[in-house]
Amino acid sequence: MEGASFGAGRAGGAIDPVDFLKQPQTILRATAWIFSIVVFGSIVNECYVNKDGTDPELRCIFNDNESACSYGIAIGVIAFFGCIFFLVVDFQFQQISSVKDRKRAVLLDLGFSGFLSFLWFVSFCFLANQWQRTTMSRGAWQGADAARAAITFSFFSIIVWVALALKALQRYRLGTDMSLFATDQFAADPNAAYPGYPTGSGIESTETYQSPPFTESSEANPKGYQVPAY
Repeated sequence: MEGASFGAGRAGGAIDPVDFLKQPQTILRATAWIFSIVVFGSIVNECYVNKDGTDPELRCIFNDNESACSYGIAIGVIAFFGCIFFLVVDFQFQQISSVKDRKRAVLLDLGFSGFLSFLWFVSFCFLANQWQRTTMSRGAWQGADAARAAITFSFFSIIVWVALALKALQRYRLGTDMSLFATDQFAADPNAAYPGYPTGSGIESTETYQSPPFTESSEANPKGYQVPAY
């Protein structure tokens, strides 16, 4: 984008909600938000099962490992609120007038997206490993679809968050056009002298008085008096 700063135009520009919703970054965040709901929703609702139908205690379907369910829920909730936060940041990004604040927002997005990509990778590996070790029982069969959904969408979440990290990296590499924010009123060096008053062309006129705006006669005396006409 020509004349852009970290992927956005001049600060204070109008925001078009339709164009915002069509942006690839917005679509990716919405997709990541939906995937997070699927993961923690599946685990909370159907991955705590009664193994043999007689034990009243509900156990985690992933090899009775409570840590597996807790980890999947925690990552899903973090991703859920993270998507909401960065959607708001993206929507208000063009209203940020400070270059430093824009840079911080992009770096925060890059770091968070990269970190979530790693956490989702761990979640996928952890849940898949524990599911392979699960002894299938009547309760396990009942929650099998939810367990597979949590594993599958954990894998999809890795792809989406990596894509978000790459988008943030692309925005960071775009940098900023300082002409959008800086002016030439003051020198960049704090020790530089204050700019002087403009002097125009630099040539001073030696003429002090100008001729009066009246029609002069064809002859005038050296002292500037006009000869009256009779």
